[in-house]
Amino acid sequence: MAASGEAATAAPALAARTRGLRKVYRSTVAVEQVDLAVPEGAVLGMLGPNGSGKTTTIRMLLGLVRPTEGEVELLGQPMPEGAGRALPDVGALVEGPGFHPFLSGRENLYRMASAEPRLSASQVPGAVSDALERVGLAGAAHRRYRGYSLGMKQRLGLAAALLVPRRMVVLDEPTNGLDPAGTREIRKIIAELHAEGVTVLVSSHLLAEVEATCTHVAVLHDGTVVAQGELDELLESGSPGLLVSTPHGDRALESLRENRIPGKLTPDGVRADLTAATAPQVVATLVHAGVAVHEVRRERTGLEDLFARLTQHETTPDGLSEVDEGGK
Repeated sequence: MAASGEAATAAPALAARTRGLRKVYRSTVAVEQVDLAVPEGAVLGMLGPNGSGKTTTIRMLLGLVRPTEGEVELLGQPMPEGAGRALPDVGALVEGPGFHPFLSGRENLYRMASAEPRLSASQVPGAVSDALERVGLAGAAHRRYRGYSLGMKQRLGLAAALLVPRRMVVLDEPTNGLDPAGTREIRKIIAELHAEGVTVLVSSHLLAEVEATCTHVAVLHDGTVVAQGELDELLESGSPGLLVSTPHGDRALESLRENRIPGKLTPDGVRADLTAATAPQVVATLVHAGVAVHEVRRERTGLEDLFARLTQHETTPDGLSEVDEGGK
């Protein structure tokens, strides 16, 4: 029985992790003491503004850059020493795809598929066709890469990452340059990978994309991780509130304050602060005061609010946040 209890509380297995990760380029500190944990089977969104260290961290995770300090482990292998054992099971699209401009999309994928250790020569044509179909490029596979739009180049890079089944897929800004339809297709592919048990690491500055696709999130700021964990838990970590729909807003607010429960009026009723009372206590207080309660729901912090709180909502000189809430 004890063993069963220990298993129930054991930490989840990790597909990747870093400890004390640090990277310095001359006098510039790009990454500072990053401790990152990517649970197996999760879709983890690495979120942060430009210059926060996302891509540098990913490059060290994949063994493309050697850290100045710290440890990196990918699929149970130390990196970069274990790259030869780990990377065949990892598909990656980092800092935009790089292909031969005068070759077609299909020809470029053939070259990449031929280098895949898990594909025999007879399997290459089928793997290429399946990957092109999956990312919606089958109709444009004959066109030269130099004539592709930015979104089509992103799709081809994703196809290269999906040439063979992977245990982990790493995508750096995968929706860059895509129109809304293309963005929806990428969301669908990520959902399919998640359903297959594949671990997905998505780097993005688009808050809406992370919130729509990810199960976990890590927020980077100034080269360090300021928060990480399950997305739902992080969104619940803000100031908790209870939204009560009632036609008696003024009476509801008065009764809350008489019972030392902070609250404020909303267009549909009141918002009660749950730091001072539980949800059942709020409802009981209102009902006892004769307030008609039509609907009750917990208020959930949006990812935009969470990010602003964690990074103190730094802005660019024109007053706009460097992290975009668009992309839905």
